[in-house]
Amino acid sequence: MTRSGGCQCGAVRYEAVGEPQHHAVCHCADCRASAGAPLVAWMAIAEDQVRVTRGQTTTYVGKTGARRQFCPGCGTGLFYTNAEMLPGIIDIQSATLDTAADEVPGAQIQVAERLPWIDDLTALHRFERYPGQ
Repeated sequence: MTRSGGCQCGAVRYEAVGEPQHHAVCHCADCRASAGAPLVAWMAIAEDQVRVTRGQTTTYVGKTGARRQFCPGCGTGLFYTNAEMLPGIIDIQSATLDTAADEVPGAQIQVAERLPWIDDLTALHRFERYPGQ
């Protein structure tokens, strides 16, 4: 199976061929800081099965040697690699896939670091759009 995706502005596009090794929602503090979000969904695929088809990414190298790639124009996070922890694997931020709504994660990881209020999200009021509009 071939999946495609890209950044918000469309400057960077990519393709991933084959089946993912796993697809999980990550709660770690590093992902939260990088994304500015309470959690990030990642789809792990063999590095040689992912290629950028348009544009170029910018890379941020973290303290542990992890590499986060993102669009230099709009800042959308796209990929994560860590040769020491995940050799041969590239994690794709699965919300950037064209088929994101169909790609259901199979696990939650790094739950020891999750924000305590995550478990109560279903108790919050829901609005179809911004409240008051």
